[in-house]
Amino acid sequence: MPTRSEQPTIHMPTAEEDRAITAPAKSDPDAQPLTPRQLQSMVPIQALRGRPKSEHKKLLVSVRYSQEVVAYFKSTGEGWQARMDGVLRQYVASQPRNR
Repeated sequence: MPTRSEQPTIHMPTAEEDRAITAPAKSDPDAQPLTPRQLQSMVPIQALRGRPKSEHKKLLVSVRYSQEVVAYFKSTGEGWQARMDGVLRQYVASQPRNR
C-alpha cells in the first residue's frame, strides 16, 4: 500500500463562489441554516459515545479468588463480575460500621 507523505491541499471557495453555492441552499425550505439555539444545543459526538458514566466509580484492583468462586460466578453468564460485586456490597452493608 503506498504511503502519502503530503497533506492534501484544501482550496477554499472565493467569496463569489461561496455566494453562488449558498444562495440555492438558502432557498431550499428543507435545508435552512441552523438557528443559534440549535447550534447552542449541539453536542460533540464523542460526548454521546460509549458507556454512560457511573455515579459510583469503581477501582481497578488485582484480587485472587478460589477457583470454585470464580467458576460459580462465571457459570451465571455475562455480568458475572457485576453480580460478584453485588454480593460483596451486600456483605459490606450487613456488617457493623464500628470495626
